[in-house]
Amino acid sequence: MAEPARRSVLFVCLGNISRSPIAEAVFRKLVTDQKLSDHWRIDSAATSTYEIGNPPDYRGQSCMKKHGIPMSHTARQVTKEDFATFDYILCMDESNLRDLNRKSHQIKNCKAKIELLGSCDPQNQLVIEDPYYGNESDLETVYQQCVRGCKAFLEKARQAPPVLPHAPLGPAGSPVPRFLTFSHCRWKSVTVLDK
Repeated sequence: MAEPARRSVLFVCLGNISRSPIAEAVFRKLVTDQKLSDHWRIDSAATSTYEIGNPPDYRGQSCMKKHGIPMSHTARQVTKEDFATFDYILCMDESNLRDLNRKSHQIKNCKAKIELLGSCDPQNQLVIEDPYYGNESDLETVYQQCVRGCKAFLEKARQAPPVLPHAPLGPAGSPVPRFLTFSHCRWKSVTVLDK
């Protein structure tokens, strides 16, 4: 039996100190529990520079400790390289999505599929609200949304064919799907023609 292809996911929020490191830690635990860690590259980043170099919010660390999930991360900003090397970039709200889409258009070799993590949530809560000015219960809500979204995303990613780096030609020179996107975690093929 052939080994599954290695895939990569980057979780993104505004400051990379609460929502995205929680999603990263949750997803890392899921793949570790399913013995898939060798098949995934997982990280998180910020759209802003506000918190670069800082550890995760202490309330988020407390929430993760309560759930027995290890969390170790230093905030960083999304780089041009991230768009070219990650298969998936999953963000937390519409502002993150706009920023990432704007930045991705400036990247010549962008391969990342950029979506809201909440588009995978079976409870259809698309936005994972920023808990920065909230309390512990807001962090718990973020955690629960991340668990639901990450579980659904992992299941769909496991069922999807590997991401293709380029748009090769199929029979008679017809284009074949270059990559997969998901809308509410229902995968669909999208054909992209390079000009």
